[in-house]
Amino acid sequence: MPEFLRIATAVVALALAAWAGFAASRGRAPGRALLVGVLVLEAFALALVGTALARLAGGARAHEMATFVGYIGAFLVVPPIGLLLARAEPTRWGSVVVLVTGLVEAILVVRLQQVWTGV
Repeated sequence: MPEFLRIATAVVALALAAWAGFAASRGRAPGRALLVGVLVLEAFALALVGTALARLAGGARAHEMATFVGYIGAFLVVPPIGLLLARAEPTRWGSVVVLVTGLVEAILVVRLQQVWTGV
């Protein structure tokens, strides 16, 4: 998996989490801009998974393939689920949902790399 894309995805995820944490600390529900941030995170996730799948198609293999596939599945569904839950909760807790979504995606980026390299 490309290092630049991994780092960019993790930075976007952590920035989204920090932004949502700030909104939650001020008692604000997730606004339109914060929800668009979740969509941007999903775009980064799709790009990262697309490159990983292209490398798999090219003959590369993850050290733990079943685990890798499971993490890819989770990596792709966490932002949309987080977006739906945040929209359903029009209070500060919706912002907390976005915060958790960002943190989970950042952790999944690290775990995907660890499973890919066998670390």
